[in-house]
Amino acid sequence: MPSKLYVGNLPFELTEDDLHELFAAHGQVVSAKVITDRETGRARGFGFVEMETEDEAQKAIQALDGQEVQGRPIKVNVAKPREPRSGGGGRGRW
Repeated sequence: MPSKLYVGNLPFELTEDDLHELFAAHGQVVSAKVITDRETGRARGFGFVEMETEDEAQKAIQALDGQEVQGRPIKVNVAKPREPRSGGGGRGRW
């Protein structure tokens, strides 16, 4: 069963290919996604990597959590499920 990882404190220049390559050294990568700002398209400094198995995910966490990537110590841990968002913002009409 694939295991999804959160990767934080990423360098803003890091690409999805770079992220994939970084984790591929520790197991089979199913997907790698760098999160970008919707308006500017600029990387937001975090992303998600999905590993093939939980064992590979744990190996990647142990190997990469705290490691420097392009001068920044990255944070790697198991991704938490996305919590549901409440309805829109702003003022409601009565």
